[in-house]
This record gives sequence, structure tokens and C-alpha cells, in this order.
Amino acid sequence: MQTRTIGKSDLKVAPLSFGGNVFGWTADERTSFSILDAFVDHGLNFVDTADVYSAWIDGHQGGESETIIGKWFKESGKRDKIVLATKVGMLSTRSGLSAANIAAAVDDSLRRLKTGYIDVYYSHRDDENTPLEETLGAYQKLIAAGKVRVIGASNYSGARVEEALKISKESGLPAYEILQPEYNLYDREAYETDLEPVVDANKLAVATYFSLASGFLSGKYRSKEDTQEKARGSRVEKYLNDRGLKIVDALVEVARRNDTAPATVALAWIIARPSVTAPIASATSVQQLESLAEATRLQLTPEDVKALDEASAWQK
Repeated sequence: MQTRTIGKSDLKVAPLSFGGNVFGWTADERTSFSILDAFVDHGLNFVDTADVYSAWIDGHQGGESETIIGKWFKESGKRDKIVLATKVGMLSTRSGLSAANIAAAVDDSLRRLKTGYIDVYYSHRDDENTPLEETLGAYQKLIAAGKVRVIGASNYSGARVEEALKISKESGLPAYEILQPEYNLYDREAYETDLEPVVDANKLAVATYFSLASGFLSGKYRSKEDTQEKARGSRVEKYLNDRGLKIVDALVEVARRNDTAPATVALAWIIARPSVTAPIASATSVQQLESLAEATRLQLTPEDVKALDEASAWQK
């Protein structure tokens, strides 16, 4: 498996990250263990979660995904095979990026994950009420203590990333090495216009979320009727328009030419973008994981990429 480096760090990851938001939500504990085992068997190593997963479910408090991953680490002994990413800042009981909150949240996450360190620790969303210096200073302490190896930022604007990088350079505080933005064939404009120039200028890594547009780019949603009784169904309704269906048609055609699945093609398109390190995608079964893993092996032709680019073009 060809690997890619996270920023200026020594962390190397396969070009696909598994999204752990499904653990404890749409994948129960034993299914999650099977998926993680299969993920490693495919030569993949980058797993993404957050302390807030899956607090949106009735009866959940957050931390369910981290807890399942921690149990898998203990049972499988495969912690050393994983580059583990989690996040801080969006859980209601651990909200924001103050130094005190980060210090408490990281210990909560480490306890649930049953590990002594987190490879990539993200600011889950920007906290404009906390000075960037305070947040970065808190991360400096975690790195010095060996609790965190690399820091990243999710849901930040390009301007705020640049501001944080400037502070890091001038103060000697640790710098964000990886960004986690929303990006897929449908949602292109914000990343390509605002964040990608910052990524290129600073040699940052990128792990994209909603890489399959909440499952829409799998091709299984063609009408509102298709969204009924599916866990993510309500999230894809916004894509059910002429542009969205045009993208799906292109994915289906490129998938047919390559004898693969539309979801595989959608991920391969992101993997092929030079600024992206690894798209994040989820599966709720080992069978679904197969089509995701195949994306790391699929080499799209220039004609394939052109067809997808044209179908997903946005107004500049």
C-alpha cells in the first residue's frame, strides 16, 4: 500500500481513512470489530473518530465510537497498526477549545480509547471565543507529555488556518499539520477556493469528510422515496437536484467502464486530487468496506477524471 505523509510529520497513512462515526451508531460492537480487522487486512491504517460520536443518538452521551475502538485495540492488540485521529470541541459536555477543556477532553478520549497517545488530534471546529494562542499552547503541553503526536483543524476557514499558522511560526507553538474539510464531487467550491490554496502554500495534509456526500455518491439515492427508512436518508435530500443526478450518472458510467462501484469511483476521484491525503469514508459491513478499499487501487484515466469534473463543475 502506497502511503502519504501527514504534513511535515513522520506519520505515514494509506490514502483512505475510515470514518468511525458509524461505530456504536449504524454498526454495533461486533460488526465494528470485524470492519476494523478487515480494514487492517487491506493494508489500510488511518482511522478517524471524535469524542462527540455518536451523541446525536437518543440515549447516547458521546464517546461511543471511541469506546468501541478502545475495546478493539484491547482485544486485537492492533494499536500499533493504526494511525488514530480523534477530535475535541463539539461534545456538549466538552465544548470549545480552551486550554482547560482540551486538557480534560484528551484524558477522557485516551481513557475510552484505551491508549496512551493520539496520533492526530483535531480542533473539531473553530472556537473564536478562545485565543488561538491558548489552544495551540494547550496542544503544546499535550505533545510534550506524549499524549498527542500531531494536531489538525476541522471546519476552519482558510483565513483562520493562515492566522493559526502565523502564530505558530512566530511563537514556536505547534502548528496544524492536517485539515479536515467537507469535500466531495458535489461539495467542491468551498474547499477549492478557500482552503486548497492554503494547503498548497503550507504543504498541509488533508483528510476530507462527507467524501461520499452522506452516501449520495454511492448512487443508491435517485428520489426522495429512496431516502426513506435509511439512517442517512434525510441528509441526502439536498443533493437530489439536476446537478446531483448528473454527477451520479457520470459516476455510474465511469464505474461501468472500470467494472466497479460508483462509491469506489467517487473516492478514487478524491484520492487522485494532489492536495488530498486521504478521503474519509465509512462502511457498516465488511462487504461495503471492500468497495471503499478498492478505491485505493483504482487508477482513473484522464477521460474518467474529465467526465467527473465536467459533471460536477460549479459556477466560478
